[in-house]
Order: sequence, then C-alpha cells, then structure tokens
Amino acid sequence: MHALEHAFLDTLKLIPFLFVTYLAMEALEYHAGKASEAAVRKAGKAGPAIGALLGVVPQCGFSAAASTLYAARVVTLGTLFAVFLSTSDEMLPILIAEQAPIALIAKVLVIKMVVGMIVGFAVDAALHLMCRDRERLRIHELCERDKCHCNGDCAACEKEPELAYDYEHDGEHEHDHAGVSIAKSALKHTVQVTLFIFLITLLLEVVMDAVGEDVIASFMAGNPGLSVVAASVVGLIPNCAASVAITELYLDGTLGAGAMMGGLLVSAGVGLLVLLRTNRPMRDNLAIVAGLLLVGIAVGGVMTAFGVTL
Repeated sequence: MHALEHAFLDTLKLIPFLFVTYLAMEALEYHAGKASEAAVRKAGKAGPAIGALLGVVPQCGFSAAASTLYAARVVTLGTLFAVFLSTSDEMLPILIAEQAPIALIAKVLVIKMVVGMIVGFAVDAALHLMCRDRERLRIHELCERDKCHCNGDCAACEKEPELAYDYEHDGEHEHDHAGVSIAKSALKHTVQVTLFIFLITLLLEVVMDAVGEDVIASFMAGNPGLSVVAASVVGLIPNCAASVAITELYLDGTLGAGAMMGGLLVSAGVGLLVLLRTNRPMRDNLAIVAGLLLVGIAVGGVMTAFGVTL
C-alpha cells in the first residue's frame, strides 16, 4: 500500500505538466506553417540556457515536459540535456528540510545549472557541425504512434509513423472542430503516458522498498573508489527516491561531494521514463542515457580527483 500510495501521488503531480505540454504541441502543429516552425527553431538556439535555468526549479514535471517536447523535436537535444542535468528533483526540498547551509545549496544548484548549459550548448554545436540539427517537427509521428487518429487516412504512415516524413504526409495531421479535437488528442496522449509512468513508478517503489536505502549506503561505503560511478548509476533510476537517497547519503557523510554531484547531475527523475515512452528510435534514448552517465561520472570524477568540497 505504501508503494501504491507513493506511485499514485508522484504520478498525479505530473498530469498538469503533461496535459499542458501536449495541448501546446497539438495547437502548435494545428496553426503551424513554415514561419512558425522557423520561429521555434530560432528560439531553440537559446534553449540550453533557458532549460538549465528553469531546470533548477524543484518540479519533476519540467523534465517530463522537456522529454515530450524533444520527442516531437520542438526543442533541441542540447536543451533536453540542459534540463536533465540541471533538474533538482527532490534534492532541493531535502537539503532545505535538513537545514543544509545556504552556501552548499547555492553551490550545488550553480554547478548543475552551469554543467547543464555547457553540455547543452556543446551538444547542439556538435549536431550543427555534423549537419544533424535540422530535424522536422515530429508531433505527427507522436500522434500516429499513440493512435490518437487525428488523421488515419494512410495505412503505411499509421503502421510506421516515421515514414510520414518520407511520404510528406505529416502536413495532413489535422484536427476537425479545432479546439475540441486538439484538447481530446492532448488528453489521450496524457492518459497513455500517465498510465505508463504510474506502472513503472509503482514497480520502482516496490523494488526500492524491498532493497532499502541502507543497502545502497553499505554499497557506497564499501566501495569508495567506485562511489562516483555507483552514485551516477543510482541517479539513473527514474524515481525521486534516487535523488533522495543520494542527497541523504551525502548529508550523512557516506558520499563525498564528487560522488553526490555525479549522482545528482544524472538524476533526471521521471523525465527519463517519458523519454523512453515517447522518443524514437530507442537507440537514441540509450545514447542520451549513456551521455548523461558519462557527464555525471566525468564531473564527479574530476571533483573527487582534485579533492573539491562543497
């Protein structure tokens, strides 16, 4: 019952973020022409800075929204990295509740924000150099995959949504009765993703309750040389329990500053779940997860090697 209650409450908080995000995307495509798409792309150049700044606000729903927007290619990959790396999840409330020094809280937030910006801009710059930064909006593909039936005339596109762009059928994604259909489609997307998140979160809650934070603490303490890697791997768990455990272990003295930062940088919360659910191809998702892990290990490793304290 404890796991069920936690999973329900954690998922419930995401619903407004998901619905507003899908509603905005549906409206964007309904009204979008070449000019509006170009405007989105132009604004996206500053995406990593905006994403990193907004990511530090303690709201798990923002990383979920960023994942959805990236899956539809409304924001850039660099923006997604910036949000994931800067997202504070449950870290900030825990630090405040434990009456951690203001200086410590400020340093952690600044490091996450700066790393998010740097990595975000670096990723976008690399994609630009490789001429892979001009992807078209994929809201249509998202709809076809979730079978919202905004436009189901093409069987081939419905079976393999990504082919819509080859057939130039993405422009056929329309909504009858405008606002009503847009809202209906957004609601359907929200329900599907919410159910997926709830089931996975429930499973994670059960596993975390069975394993216990004390087991994680023992592992960290018994493997100091691997603490940065271990904390970063734990940070990948798409559940607020990961950031809670890492923060508590640092405050208890079990983790060093480098290991804590490695874990908290990687801890993107439920955003990873939404990414896995909505973005295709799956190999891109695995590459993003691997990239997050490498950044966490690299930053945490450098801090540990130079004896940086917070």
